[in-house]
Amino acid sequence: MGCEGCGRSGPDGKPAGCKNNGYCSTSGCNKLGVFDWLTGVPLASGQQPFDGVEVRFKNTRKAFYRNVNGLQLMPGDLVAVDASPGHDIGMVSLTGELVRAQMERKKVTGETYELRKVLRKATQEDIDRWHLARKQEDDTMFASRRMVADARLDMKVTDVEYQGDGTKAIVYYTAEDRIDFRGIVRTMSDRFKVRVEMKQIGVRQEAGRIGGIGSCGRELCCSTWLTDFRSVTTSAARYQQLALNPQKLAGQCGKLKCCLNYELDMYIEAVKSYPSQNAKLKTQQGTGTHMKTDIFSGKMWYGFKKPGEAFVMAGFPVEVVRDILAQNKQGLEPSVDLHMADEVAEKPKTPDYENVVGQDDLTRFDNKSKGGKKRGGGRDRRDRQRPGGQRTASQAPLRKDGESAKGTAPGPVSERTAQPGGQGGQRRRNRNRGRGDRPGPGAPPKPPVA
Repeated sequence: MGCEGCGRSGPDGKPAGCKNNGYCSTSGCNKLGVFDWLTGVPLASGQQPFDGVEVRFKNTRKAFYRNVNGLQLMPGDLVAVDASPGHDIGMVSLTGELVRAQMERKKVTGETYELRKVLRKATQEDIDRWHLARKQEDDTMFASRRMVADARLDMKVTDVEYQGDGTKAIVYYTAEDRIDFRGIVRTMSDRFKVRVEMKQIGVRQEAGRIGGIGSCGRELCCSTWLTDFRSVTTSAARYQQLALNPQKLAGQCGKLKCCLNYELDMYIEAVKSYPSQNAKLKTQQGTGTHMKTDIFSGKMWYGFKKPGEAFVMAGFPVEVVRDILAQNKQGLEPSVDLHMADEVAEKPKTPDYENVVGQDDLTRFDNKSKGGKKRGGGRDRRDRQRPGGQRTASQAPLRKDGESAKGTAPGPVSERTAQPGGQGGQRRRNRNRGRGDRPGPGAPPKPPVA
């Protein structure tokens, strides 16, 4: 799961994306990378440098080789290593004394004379042949899947890896049972004109080779740094008080997530200091049965059920539970508050930050304009007022008893309000009346009024 540019290689065979030669800080290009913390540490006087090197191939495949020629190798260098048959091309991932520690960790023999040899640094011809072979991997994988489907074999081809010289292809597959693939191997060899080797892997190794994004939003652990796959059981989820939901506990491979074991030891040590979960609390409010334990808040939750009463779930601190159990041993049944966990703790007071820079509130534009009603109200008053300054009887203010303000009953509806669109017609007449008083373009101006 490296960056997109790292998939394209330059003329020297190194990634052409981030210019970090496959060793970016996110470990996206270098799967299962190891940080060499011994870099720069000088060796003891008279001690020869370790001649073993770790070489990385496609995806998560790594192997140890012996540097018999004393080549000056650095992480990121492409080398040609001995293979059976021919040679393979890989990238140096680790050198120096840390290789010895990695060999002991992976239980590889500490004697380097039993390892295969590093032949030489990869030449340009070796790199070109290696790139040509890698371009055939996708087509070979799709063709292999079709051949397996035609042969009706209960197996799944997950990946194909060509050797650096293009004379051998490793086909990785997953299967539940043993598969007799002798016939399909001969068919593949005749089809692809190379030597075919079938290698069965598990679903966890398959997820590590393919890669992906986990539910946490990060790259899969098995494709970035996790090298050993320990067994994961449902007891790990029980210790951590997790719901036994297969959809949430399963990873990309369909098995239980490897991260369930990361914090398991801490939970086991914490649970040892808690009272037994099988013990029941005998109180005056009833007998409590253990439901769950919250290690982070230090509480234990118990369920109480009395005949004829509703079920109550109460949480008590660990000290209170120990006190109740101690009294039960003495034959006492104390009285407890079942709503102890419902009490809301006082929130700590946070500092009240004032507007010291004189800025306005961010919601100041959400308030409606205050002057809109005044502008609309003035326009309505002009429309309701007649040229003579009098209101119509229908527009006169009415009292609660229905009479007008002057004591007379409201008169007939005026022509302006009775006709549809009367107010618009009155406005047009007012405008035309004003235009009639204006002199025309060729008319002489009117004399001023004395």
